[in-house]
Amino acid sequence: MRVKSDDRRKAILDVATELFRQQGYERTSMAEISAHVGGSKATLYNYFKSKEELFAAAMMEAMEERGEEVIGTLDASIGDVRAVLLRFGTAYLDLVTTQDALAITRAAVAEGTHTKLGPLLYERGPRRGWRELSAYMEEMQKLGILRPASSGVAAAHLLGMLEAGIVEPLLFGAEPEFDRMQAVRTAIDVFLLAYAQAGDMH
Repeated sequence: MRVKSDDRRKAILDVATELFRQQGYERTSMAEISAHVGGSKATLYNYFKSKEELFAAAMMEAMEERGEEVIGTLDASIGDVRAVLLRFGTAYLDLVTTQDALAITRAAVAEGTHTKLGPLLYERGPRRGWRELSAYMEEMQKLGILRPASSGVAAAHLLGMLEAGIVEPLLFGAEPEFDRMQAVRTAIDVFLLAYAQAGDMH
């Protein structure tokens, strides 16, 4: 029965993902999803307690594998922190500028003040990435490559600089202000000027 249950859950996620992509969160109903899947709304609610939970599961599943790849670039065993951060920054921007990521962010902002969707998406996406980057920063501080500072604040500064002029315009449906690779290199340069130990720019 477990295999059948997993197959059913996957079928629901596949249909929901497609409908959310086509119509957006607001215009997609649980009734419509259940009609496309076949079966009752009650069956749907057996798998997902709410539309918020289904949206989060559908969109985050689509992003999960790529998110793991981005986190995987943060290899603390590599001494060249600049090279690691350049790889991370490039992979990070590639991820957060996908149509799925932008759709998730728009839905989280639109629904976050009056549903549980925003906090749920933040916890499963951006907050996890920030925590992983913070942990990497802490390791670099222990090795004496980065100067002592709040690793959480340092991680937030880097993420903010990577996104600056790139993500916000895309969320508004406009073109990015900067070339992506130029933005990554500049963000890393500024970050290392602020946080690298004196005399250690690697």
